[in-house]
Amino acid sequence: MAKNILIVCTSWDKLGDTHEPTGCWAEEVMAPYYIWKKHGYNVTIASVKGGEVPMDEASLNPPYLTKEVEDFLLDDEAMKGLMESVPLSSVTGNEYDAVFLPGGHGTCWDFPDNAELVALLSHFVEFNKVISAVCHGPMGLVNVKGTDGQPLVAGKKVTCFSDAEEIAVAKEKLVPFMLETRLKELGALYECGPENWAPYALRDGNLVTGRNPASSARVADLVVDALTSQ
Repeated sequence: MAKNILIVCTSWDKLGDTHEPTGCWAEEVMAPYYIWKKHGYNVTIASVKGGEVPMDEASLNPPYLTKEVEDFLLDDEAMKGLMESVPLSSVTGNEYDAVFLPGGHGTCWDFPDNAELVALLSHFVEFNKVISAVCHGPMGLVNVKGTDGQPLVAGKKVTCFSDAEEIAVAKEKLVPFMLETRLKELGALYECGPENWAPYALRDGNLVTGRNPASSARVADLVVDALTSQ
């Protein structure tokens, strides 16, 4: 039977209180989407508010425009999912085998304290399903508990957009908190590799995380590994 993957995107389109646009980072949705489709998986795109997912314009243009993004933008079926995403309030975890949280700076504001997202992820924890995230996507994990009542990330190998990368893009004073630092405070065994922007992804049981946009495909592959091993 085909596996069912749920992608949950941000609906936040501004950098905090500024007027600078942001949203979801295209490669982080689109590279995994095609990897999972090639494996015959069913992929559903949801977002916090539903409807059109705001995309970070930078991710749709060179030098960040990838072949997967170009293909996705010309793919009517894929674009329909992105333009008519399912609202998080309408999603239950029962029909999905894995959940994936792509990043983009928008997640910094509508993921961490989102009760609906925490409840959804708690379902995946309870039933030992695959939870995955990349770049700023782990913003959605910071308030999720494991079955022992401790932070989900405590004692687990995880990665995310590093503090060094946040500083490199000059967003460290805009984001509500530095994600790497927060994950460490929660007891995560944080790893990121030696180089900014280089692909880096980790799997610790059914928890899969990736460092940055370039890590998106690796995260998708590790999700396949996790689902195959179940």
